[in-house]
Amino acid sequence: MKGPRRLFGWLGEVMPKGLFVRSLIIIIAPVVILQSVVAYVFLERHWQLVTRRLSSAVSSDIAALIDIYEVSPQARMTSELVRIAQDKLGLEVEFLPGTELPPQGPKPFFSILDEVLSEEISRQVARPFWIDTVGRSNLIEIRILLDNDVVMRVFARRSLAYASNSHIFLIWMLGTSFVLVTIAVLFQFNQIRPILRLADAAEAFGMGRDVDFRPRGAREVRRAGRAFIEMKRRIERSIDQRTTMLNGVSHDLRTILTRFKLSLSLMRNSPDVQDLRKDVDEMGNMLEAYLAFARGDAGEQSRPADIAAMLETLQSDYARQGRNISVSVVGDVVVTVRPLAFQRLVANLVANAVRYGDKVNITATRQSRWLTIAVEDDGPGIEPELREEAFKPFLRLDTARNVDDGGTGLGLAIARDIVRSHGGEIELSDSPLGGLKATIRVPV
Repeated sequence: MKGPRRLFGWLGEVMPKGLFVRSLIIIIAPVVILQSVVAYVFLERHWQLVTRRLSSAVSSDIAALIDIYEVSPQARMTSELVRIAQDKLGLEVEFLPGTELPPQGPKPFFSILDEVLSEEISRQVARPFWIDTVGRSNLIEIRILLDNDVVMRVFARRSLAYASNSHIFLIWMLGTSFVLVTIAVLFQFNQIRPILRLADAAEAFGMGRDVDFRPRGAREVRRAGRAFIEMKRRIERSIDQRTTMLNGVSHDLRTILTRFKLSLSLMRNSPDVQDLRKDVDEMGNMLEAYLAFARGDAGEQSRPADIAAMLETLQSDYARQGRNISVSVVGDVVVTVRPLAFQRLVANLVANAVRYGDKVNITATRQSRWLTIAVEDDGPGIEPELREEAFKPFLRLDTARNVDDGGTGLGLAIARDIVRSHGGEIELSDSPLGGLKATIRVPV
């Protein structure tokens, strides 16, 4: 059982992973196998059999001419024998007295005719002979040593001893197969293209981008496309309903907070009133954070944004506060994102790093289809076993650092929500500076 499993495992590794290439293999592999079998059977059976029979017929004619020449005294008149050979047998015969056979030259490596014709002459004529199958393209020269030191030279057309038109069958077979495979490739590409468009649309929708998609292709592909469009509508409708509800809740709660602020402003200033004002301001900030997390900034459209300029703006803002932040950019970081949401994502991470660290480094790298942003600090960091817990909403860590400058426990939760809405991911690890390193990886 291990042998077949290893074989199938190896095949799974070496086989191409793309649907287009795999479908082509399904189409082309049977054609190639069928043609290989047909060509083998044709060459081994038909081609060699026909060539052997033709060579046998030529050898029989030559043997008959030799017998006539040696048995019949009248055949010594070679002119009559030459005429009979040319008119009746299609052979050009010449008798060369007092000559010897030429030395044997190197035989062609792939010549079936040379091998088969030599065997037939040896079997039927049984005399010393010399043949040349490559000297002239359309003629075969055969020399046979007779008993009276006479060399009989015979010129025969190649077509008399060799199935010379067999290559036409191979050319037609290969040419027709090439045309059929080309048509199959074009047809298969047209069938695969709607699937690729559906995959691109799903990927773009997963990254929060506007999608203009119409189902095309085969019936099954159209069905999958319509299912994707219906799923997209349901998600958008659900997001719109949630946003509308949150806007209403936000309006009602802001109205109440405004009443509190107005009432406090009319009251005489005292330590108790100041404490109440701080509580109302903190409640307003918490309300904005909760609503922003629940809303997820879903209403914003994606558009190209310069991440380098975004990071430089953050660097300048913190420089005015007396905080030194190092920014490094590698590659072209102008990418398509939701700018406000992405700015809030990076700002949350930077604010968290600045709050707990004295030294902060930001690195943005564009490689192929991915944008990577790393925010490092030299703060106390987060224990490895608590890093996944830090992404949970409203969770405040009991250890050295919190994840949100407002104290609501939503900083990393909002960051992960924004990253995932762009089709990416965020992870926490140890920083070379000694603190925490937050890495954002987003497809672009």
